[in-house]
Amino acid sequence: MFILSNDLFFPPLESADENGLLAIGGDLSTERLLLAYHSGIFPWYSEDEPICWWSPDPRFVLYPDELKVSSSMRTVLQNGKFRFTINRAFTTVIQNCKTITRKDQDGTWISPAMQKAYTHLHEMGYAHSAETWLDGQLVGGLYGIRLGHIFFGESMFSLEPNASKFAFINYVKQLQKKMYNW
Repeated sequence: MFILSNDLFFPPLESADENGLLAIGGDLSTERLLLAYHSGIFPWYSEDEPICWWSPDPRFVLYPDELKVSSSMRTVLQNGKFRFTINRAFTTVIQNCKTITRKDQDGTWISPAMQKAYTHLHEMGYAHSAETWLDGQLVGGLYGIRLGHIFFGESMFSLEPNASKFAFINYVKQLQKKMYNW
C-alpha cells in the first residue's frame, strides 16, 4: 500500500492490490484529481476515512458505438415524457447523487470535500452533468469527469423510473456526435 505525501505523484498502476486499491492519502486538489483521471485512477472513500485512490483491473469501459438500448428504453427515449439537458443543474445532480437512498448501501462516498472538489472541477469545465427533467422538475441525472474523448462516470440518481438511463443514453449520444465532429 502506497501512502501519498503532498507531492503530486501516484505509484505505477501495477502497484494496486487485487481489488484495485493503489494508494491512500494526498488531497483532492484539482491538479491531483486531473492527474489521477489522466492516469486511470479515481478517489473513492467514506467521509471518516483517508482518501483512497483506486485503479481496478479490469476496468469497465463503454465505447459509445457499442451502447445497446433495449426496445422498452427506445420507447422512453421517443415518447417525449422527459427533457434532456447538459450542465444546467450540476450542483443539484451531485447533491441528489449524494442523498438518494440506494438499496443495500448505508451511506455515500460523496463527502462534502468530494462535492466541493467536483463542483470546482465543474466550474473549470472538467466535470459535467447530464439531466433528466419531467414537468420542469429534475428527476434524474449523472455526473462525471470529461477529458477529451473520455468520460469518467461517477454517480447517477433517479427519482422516476428510467430517468437516469434517459440522461445516460442521451449523454452517450452527445459524446458520439462530438467524437465524429472533432
